Amino acid sequence: MHGIYTKDLQSLADRGRLRTLRGRAGIDLASNDYLGLAESAELRQAAADALARGVPVGSGGSRLLRGNHPEHEALEREAAAFFGAESALYFGGGYVANFAIFSTLPQRGDLVVHDELIHASVHDGVRLGRAESVGARHNDADAFDAAIVKWRKAGGKGRPWLSVESLYSMDGDNPNLADLLAVADRHEAMVVIDEAHATGVLGPQGRGLAAPFEGRDNVITLHTCGKALGTSGGFILAPKIIRDFLINRARPFIYATAPSPLTAAVTRSALELSHTNSVRRERLAHLVQFAGNELRRCCNIEPSGSQIIPVIVGADQVAVELAASLQRRGFDIRAIRPPTVPEGTARLRIALTLHVNETIVADLFAALAEDMRLAA
Repeated sequence: MHGIYTKDLQSLADRGRLRTLRGRAGIDLASNDYLGLAESAELRQAAADALARGVPVGSGGSRLLRGNHPEHEALEREAAAFFGAESALYFGGGYVANFAIFSTLPQRGDLVVHDELIHASVHDGVRLGRAESVGARHNDADAFDAAIVKWRKAGGKGRPWLSVESLYSMDGDNPNLADLLAVADRHEAMVVIDEAHATGVLGPQGRGLAAPFEGRDNVITLHTCGKALGTSGGFILAPKIIRDFLINRARPFIYATAPSPLTAAVTRSALELSHTNSVRRERLAHLVQFAGNELRRCCNIEPSGSQIIPVIVGADQVAVELAASLQRRGFDIRAIRPPTVPEGTARLRIALTLHVNETIVADLFAALAEDMRLAA
């Protein structure tokens, strides 16, 4: 009865790509809790305070029914003010927020030009949406420009939409956003910038790398809460007309149960911490610099320059074996394989968080250098 599923799973296993769930074990070098807020005393206290003042755990329905809570609205006001946008709309997760953008906003006759390494949520949203789409060379603003020019010459009449991440989750690198905005301005295009891995970490007060462009009529940003902010959910920051359109037309918003009001309340505290306390960001920046030097010294690999450090090894099985060896040594590092990353670029994804220190990082790269020599 289920033979097709068995065959597919066996095919994944044969190629070293079968995914399984596993518990937490070892030193955290895999999570996106970059600032260590998820288990922090500050956010535990924020949750306790919210419960004490009667904030409910669950919402009880979609926000267009009875699920809308004052905590959602307060969070959206504060997020819009903090990031510098006209309005904010809070979703239950970054994936669903991105999916809502691209399945709802680009219209028939429009063109979505996305970075070739853009997140799966964009691809999935585009597939459900009405617009054409095309990929552009990674971090190459000229490639975005060329795609629009080609489309116009072929008769394209709608609006271009440019989609990038401000910090790529598997490569730890970033585009030149000023160059991309210049392309958008030339072609009257909308720009959607996914700040998921920059929010809380980069930019002034942790407002992300797109902070200089927030509030523009042609800019939409996505800021997730489940990474450096330590909670869950995601914001779409945009002109108010975009927010109103999403409320009325975005099926992932209309038909989803609203996020937990308690989580919204705790996220308000996370934003306040980002606004008022730079200590965590400074500690992480110092750790990123130290880790880069150690990676270069021990492994002769150039670092990404961010808290996301890819170690690209190529073959799926080599990545799996290296990850397993490091896990046995007590480091929780995971192998990332296609289709999450392009064919031939299987890798270890090392995520630096404030759950580790310089001693752990130095030990990690010494162990990695030894394991890579044995695997060669």
